[in-house]
Amino acid sequence: MAIPVIDFSKVNGSGEERAEAMAQIANGCEEWGFFQLVNHGIAEELLERVKKVCSECYKLEREENFKNSKMMNSLKDLAEKKNGEKLENVDWEDVFILLDDNQWPPETPGFKETMAEYRAELKKLAERVMEVMDENLGLHKGYIKKVLNGGEEDDCFFGTKVSHYPPCPHPELVNGLRAHTDAGGVILLFQDDEVGGLQILKDGQWIDVQPLKNTIIINTGDQIEVISNGRYKSTWHRVLVSHRGNRRSIASFYNPSLKATIAPATKLVEKANQEKMNHQEYPKFVFGDYMSIYAEQKFLPKEPRFNAVRAV
Repeated sequence: MAIPVIDFSKVNGSGEERAEAMAQIANGCEEWGFFQLVNHGIAEELLERVKKVCSECYKLEREENFKNSKMMNSLKDLAEKKNGEKLENVDWEDVFILLDDNQWPPETPGFKETMAEYRAELKKLAERVMEVMDENLGLHKGYIKKVLNGGEEDDCFFGTKVSHYPPCPHPELVNGLRAHTDAGGVILLFQDDEVGGLQILKDGQWIDVQPLKNTIIINTGDQIEVISNGRYKSTWHRVLVSHRGNRRSIASFYNPSLKATIAPATKLVEKANQEKMNHQEYPKFVFGDYMSIYAEQKFLPKEPRFNAVRAV
């Protein structure tokens, strides 16, 4: 079993070819919550530069601190005890966030220019993917984008998380990244094409997300589940660590602004009521309130988060 791999260029076509691609994306959103895009429009030359500068950044600016981190020392201590305990409530992950207005790693040649170009391309791809979701859901073009932007033209939160999962001397004692669903909107992941480790939960079974060169993985966050009135689900996923390789992961998040009001699309609620579908009722809330709850409950089931924000 493998997550869908979809030729995104066919969405720009017509006839049966386009209809098939649109149906594949609908299936990816409804049945999987994850799918991989090939022919997504981002130049391979740019993607190769992104790999290069991110790997160099880790070696130049991050690796030494990770090797000397409190987590590394805690893992060594735990391994020496040999009592079967795992290192809980931490992730074997070196991570930093890129925003338009925060401090970026300053020492890696070409990093800022390359990642700024990449982020601009990813944001355009996210908006194109959302338009496809709008069409598949029967919503007007730009609906999801407008909700996530709080009604403003460009007021979303667009962040890029650069992660590395270095070789682990005791992978059986620590998580790479604990299982969770993503809080926000549309997530675009450029994962390592050599070192695996990403898994999603599908029908009670953990499934590897196969590394494929220069694909972009799309997954839907909690807010897309709400807006779609449950048609699209945010999916549990995790990262396993290994004693081999240094897994690179670059995840970009097209998330709502903190002031954005999130609610199921009225058209989809009316349709569900007409069809008398038995479905979860999602609340209307401000995204900033949801994030306050998510910060404390990220690695816990999502349904109590929806219930908690209902009471805010």
